[in-house]
Amino acid sequence: MWNLVRFLNITNTLIITLLKLITFTNKGIYCPQGKFYIDPWRPVDLAVITHGHADHARWGMKRYLCHHFTKPILHQRISPDIECQTLQYGEVLDINGVKLSMHPAGHIIGSAQIRLEYKGYVSVISGDYKVQDDGLSTPFELVRCNEFVTESTFGLPIYNWLEVPDLNKRLQNWVLRNQENQKTSVFIGYSLGKAQRIMKAVEGMGKIHVHYSIGKLNKAFEEVGIVLPDYEVPDFRESIKHVAGDIVIVPPALVDSNVIKKIPDAATAICSGWMQVRGARRWRSMDAGFPMSDHADWSGLLQAVKATEAEIVHVTHGQTEVFSKYLNELGIKSDVVETLYGNDDEEVTEKEETKDTEV
Repeated sequence: MWNLVRFLNITNTLIITLLKLITFTNKGIYCPQGKFYIDPWRPVDLAVITHGHADHARWGMKRYLCHHFTKPILHQRISPDIECQTLQYGEVLDINGVKLSMHPAGHIIGSAQIRLEYKGYVSVISGDYKVQDDGLSTPFELVRCNEFVTESTFGLPIYNWLEVPDLNKRLQNWVLRNQENQKTSVFIGYSLGKAQRIMKAVEGMGKIHVHYSIGKLNKAFEEVGIVLPDYEVPDFRESIKHVAGDIVIVPPALVDSNVIKKIPDAATAICSGWMQVRGARRWRSMDAGFPMSDHADWSGLLQAVKATEAEIVHVTHGQTEVFSKYLNELGIKSDVVETLYGNDDEEVTEKEETKDTEV
């Protein structure tokens, strides 16, 4: 019996070694059989994009392949002239014998896990994901595989998110208190994903004003049929007047900027997963912090990884060493993979988009 188990293990290892369905290169995650890259950070001929955040979807690729909902985001952030093919969730595309399909990652709209199948062997590159249903993104879908690439942005046991309705209630109560005190509620959240969640959470509580970088990406939501609350895009280079009791949403690049200082009677709050443990230390100028994240928390990461039943798990950006070590202790074979993906999805992009308004 022991010899049979050893034989099966050796055979399985040889299959993985021979197939090499994905490899990790200095350009990004590469599929040798299909001759394409997933979320490359350097220019390549064919880039398969998991989602529209700046660290995963970069300029300079000859051709892009993404989910249907991601295409208008790429047009907004990269160029309307890029060559971009799209797939729906579950649709299969054969690329040089590799069956490629996209499955919901639950991170932001259009976010996809990339499933690759070749000669019966399956690899899944999850990109960024969360298992909570935020009410805007297509909910996360479990995809079983032989090999799984997972993020670990919040891969520590201290990160466990509130249920979405409970978190939304906290935002709403904060707005109500500000309105009672004739304060303007100013939320800081990423332009893509977080800002739209904030808008939905406070829908109907007052007039919503958003920074133009958020308004621009709202158009991408609307283009694919996602209905957002009514909002205005004021000129933030001028003082915003008569907004006591209203709601303003701006990107993180404007924290401590003159833009926020010009908003009369402002109460400010940062929306970020980091707020669960270090909000007061990291954002001392803020009046409040809410632990809102578009990434999986500790329990969500474990839930997803275990459910894939993968024989090997590659851990990328975030708490890689800790999370990979814990998986190995559980008996799940894991290693750490170095990538250029970031923990702050849009930091670079938003600095560029907002620099002209920091007056």
